[in-house]
Amino acid sequence: MKKISLIATVVGGLGLYPAALAQKWEVGGGVGGSFYTAQQVKNATVSADVGLATAINTSFWLGNNSSRLLGGELRYDYENTSLKVSSSGTMASFGAETHAFHYDILLHFTPRSSPVRPYVSAGGGVKLYRGIGKEVAFQPLSSLALLTKSTEIKPMLSFGAGLKLAVARTIQLRVEIRDALTPFPKTVIAPAQGAKINGWMQDFMVLAGLSLTF
Repeated sequence: MKKISLIATVVGGLGLYPAALAQKWEVGGGVGGSFYTAQQVKNATVSADVGLATAINTSFWLGNNSSRLLGGELRYDYENTSLKVSSSGTMASFGAETHAFHYDILLHFTPRSSPVRPYVSAGGGVKLYRGIGKEVAFQPLSSLALLTKSTEIKPMLSFGAGLKLAVARTIQLRVEIRDALTPFPKTVIAPAQGAKINGWMQDFMVLAGLSLTF
């Protein structure tokens, strides 16, 4: 009788497991790396690479799995980084941080009850760039671009792909890659008179974290 009771308990627990995985709400956080592409600032004679340094990225999210495959989530991303400009072995840097607020739509390739859920995401929001370094009397390469102690908000597009893996009844391991794009922040990294910066700021992020579902 004891063996039969134990088997019934295990089978019953396994039967409840998919239901636990199918819960609609998700809250979590993760950490990873941010890798920025550089743009060029040019004047009539010379050019330099400008952008943000590779940084640690921290992300938090609140998600809702609204249907079998579709979901959405509010996200906040923080990076402690630095502004930089470099040319021909000369470089200047300036402390900085970024704050991003966005909403993403997620399309999963397996239903909510699946223990493994690959997905792609797309969305948008805003990103705040903030120079927080110590100002100096002379900044190298200031004839091309000036790294400033200022704040600038830009619209942002977000695209990504990832994987949710159930590791317990209400806990998911989550890994993802994302690409966040904004117009170049020309107030925080200001082109000098006669110089031009074109293009978008592109931030590739690799992230791992944990989610609690309920």
